[in-house]
Amino acid sequence: MEHFKQFIMTHFEKFLVAIILIAAFTGTYFIQEEALVLNFYYLPVLVAGYFLGRRTGVLTAVFSVLAVLVFVLIFPQRFLGEKLFWQSIAKLSSWGGFLILASVAVGSLYEQNERKMQDLKNAYIGILEILSKYLESTDPYTKGHSVRVSELAIEVAVIMDLPQREIENIRVAGLLHDIGKIEISGEILRKAAALTTEERELIDAHAVKGAYLLSSVGSVLKEVVPIVIAHHKYFVETLEAGEKDRGKIPLSARILAVADSFDAMTTDRPYRKGMPPWEALEEIVANAGKQFDPEVVAAFKHVVTAKLERV
Repeated sequence: MEHFKQFIMTHFEKFLVAIILIAAFTGTYFIQEEALVLNFYYLPVLVAGYFLGRRTGVLTAVFSVLAVLVFVLIFPQRFLGEKLFWQSIAKLSSWGGFLILASVAVGSLYEQNERKMQDLKNAYIGILEILSKYLESTDPYTKGHSVRVSELAIEVAVIMDLPQREIENIRVAGLLHDIGKIEISGEILRKAAALTTEERELIDAHAVKGAYLLSSVGSVLKEVVPIVIAHHKYFVETLEAGEKDRGKIPLSARILAVADSFDAMTTDRPYRKGMPPWEALEEIVANAGKQFDPEVVAAFKHVVTAKLERV
């Protein structure tokens, strides 16, 4: 059920365009007013161009024109009427031309805006990556941790066949998931002895601090914030809350949780030696259904097993 919801949300704009097109086709069959029918086709074309880009907008426009031509052949009297044949053809041609031009114009604006947003996002990510590296420089035992977590999480997301946009969000969240630790004293992060209750609470709060920091940069990274804030939550918490609350921990955060825990277990710390990868994998599998999502663990096991076999 969750995968179905994920599929619907991922392709919502496409479903919206398809529904409007079906409504237009239905209206073409039942509505007698020619001008009303033709103008209605601008709606799916503009929606497609605005949400899906120029290519999809143009394809929707061309498809709409072809659909109307089919109706013209089936009901010539309704569309051609008593006017001269060439006048009717000229009217339909101009309508089709404007429809395609509208899709090109709106689609071009969409793509231009997307490029600007991507450039802005890259700029934010670059700045935050610098902050992330600064954090790692204060704690040599976590050097490279964010990059490794990001790469592992991406591999799992690819295995689970997630959309490219979600994979990109996971990549960014992996790089920045510990950014909240920048507000925690380096002495605490590097502490070899057992942490006090207050110190443990400070470190546990880094996910919320990181989410707050990412939220402060505006809407560019808004899809990354829920992943960062939930990447330390236990999967069993959602089971106890009920199936309907499963979405409180995004799938992306559940993937990041597994990758983060695995890298933490296999990395040397001041107070312990890192586990061998196979032992850490057994620990992850043992906690499937409790701390970790079983579906994510299954995909993660496939990724890590393949890596170990290549060694």
